[in-house]
This record gives sequence, C-alpha cells and structure tokens, in this order.
Amino acid sequence: MSSFKTIEWKDNKVVMIDQRRLPGEETYNEYESYEEVAEAIRSMVIRGAPAIGVAAAMGVAIGALHTNTADKDEFVSEVGRIAEVIKGTRPTAVNLFWAADRMLGVLDSSDKDVPGLKQELVDEAKRVLEEDIEICKRLGYIGSELIEDGMTVMTHCNAGALATGGYGTALGVIRAATEEGKDIKVIATETRPFLQGARLTAWELDQDGIPVSLITDNMVGHIMSRGMVDAVVTGADRIASNGDVANKIGTYTISVLAKSHGIPFYVAAPISTIDYGCPDGMNIPIEERDRTEVTHIKGNKIAPDVNVYNPAFDITPADNVESIITEAGIAQKPYTSSLKDLKK
Repeated sequence: MSSFKTIEWKDNKVVMIDQRRLPGEETYNEYESYEEVAEAIRSMVIRGAPAIGVAAAMGVAIGALHTNTADKDEFVSEVGRIAEVIKGTRPTAVNLFWAADRMLGVLDSSDKDVPGLKQELVDEAKRVLEEDIEICKRLGYIGSELIEDGMTVMTHCNAGALATGGYGTALGVIRAATEEGKDIKVIATETRPFLQGARLTAWELDQDGIPVSLITDNMVGHIMSRGMVDAVVTGADRIASNGDVANKIGTYTISVLAKSHGIPFYVAAPISTIDYGCPDGMNIPIEERDRTEVTHIKGNKIAPDVNVYNPAFDITPADNVESIITEAGIAQKPYTSSLKDLKK
C-alpha cells in the first residue's frame, strides 16, 4: 500500500490529498459539504475514475448528513438532488454515476427513519472506499500474470493509488508484478496538458521504489521503434459494452503506435467502469476542459490568445486493445461477449 491516502472519511469530513499540488506539496484538504466535494471533483483536487466514484459516494453521504429535515420523503428528495449535483461535475468517468446511483439505492432498499438513513449512507460510502481498494488489489494480481519478469511497461496518465481508493488499476498491475518479485521498469508519459504522468505517476512510482523513466508525449513512437517497450498498460474512465475505451487524451495515439509495433496494449479497470448500457465509444460523452490548461502552466502563459481545443479524453477502439483486466478476470476479444460474461 502507498504511504499516502487519496481520500478518506474522517470525523464526518471528507479528506483528500490535493493532487493539483503534487509532487511539490503533499497537502490534504478537508470538506464538510457536498458542494465542496463537488467542486473538488470538478477542479481536479481528486481525479481518476475509481477515485471520483469514491468521492461521489462520500459527497452524497456528507450532503445527506447535513440535510435538515426529519421528514423521510423530503430527505429522500433532497439526497436525490444532491446526487444530481455530484453527477454534474464531470461527464466521462462512469464510476461517478455508478457510485451516486449506488448511494441512492440505499434509500430505495431501506425502511429506516432519517437518522438511520443518514448512518446507512455514511456506512455505504465507507464501504465503497474499502471495496475499491480490495478490487484494485485483486485486479492487480490478476493482471500481473500478463507482465513477465524483466519487462519494461509503458503507462499513460495516472491510474495508480491516486486515481483510486488505493493501490491502483494500471499501476496496481505493475505494483502486483513487483510484489511478486518480478523486475519491472516503467516508462511514464508526461500526459499533457494536466501532466498527470509527470506529476503523479512518476511521483507514485518513485515513492514505491519502482524504477520509472519519464518521457514527453511525443516521444512514444520513437521509444517504441527502438524496442524499449514490452507492453502498455493504461486505466480507463469508461468502457463501452463492445470494448471501446475512453481514457485520458493521448491514449488512442499510444494504442495505434503499440499496434503498429506489435506491442500488447492492456486496459485495467474495475467492472464499475464498464458501461453496459453504452454500445460503443461514439456514445461516450467527452469532457471539454478549460482552455487555460493548455495555454498556461502553473499560471504562466505559454501560448498566444488563439482558439484552443481541449478534450480531456479520447476513444481507443476495442480492436486496439489486447485484453481488458478486471477484478473478475481478463476479458479477451470479442468483448461484446467476454465483458458480458464478467458481469455474471
């Protein structure tokens, strides 16, 4: 396990490591309202599909905790409204919606009064966090069978403990392989424009003593052409039922280059990231973020005042994905049937 905690419930507050300040500063923020949690998700204090799922659950719980009504119907209606606010923070990562809906499911299945419901929601939010950590560990050890001793693995963005409740998805696979005694080296892409690879993945792996080399995003093809990459492992923010994968912008490019060079491209994500109601990647909403993420770095302007296109995610077609690693097993093509089988 990592030495830091991405998110936790403490003294009826939601505590998150502020990922915007890493690697220079390890700062923990406390949130006492659902509005604050929603803004933390929106402003990237916390990011990564499983992690914002946990944050969503805790945001609903803390909102419910501070709801001032003893009337059950009014309480249920208010919690539903809070959940909608949380769902409105970021559109692509399906774990956010999954977790908010899971919290609403507690209300549907309980006959408790308002104080009892509040406690049940808090307990459920804590359970979402605990389960996420265990799921990532299980996923990691299942996926580690694909990683051989001596491999150099490329990863993009951050799919580690910072992107989850703890342990990680793509980095969970790498961590598990390392814990099994395999000698694994990692190449991390910087991941412009928010630099999650440079700021977060490199920091996490360095903290864990796992050898990591950092490259700029436009070095990927060159590195692969020199035979320096044995496999690619990324996380996912949403997986369509046909196996198309939404992940951080740049993932599609890496998958094309990996396919061209005969390098296996693996995706590691929990079952909660699979959107079984979404038929393909064309139906996944792509978040557009503020232009200043591209034109500025740490408040310093690096570009003129021109039009900026800043999609936060892209779609990797299922055909480019060698395997999808989940806590229930490894899915192979055709994904329309193998992903469905994992759900059972």
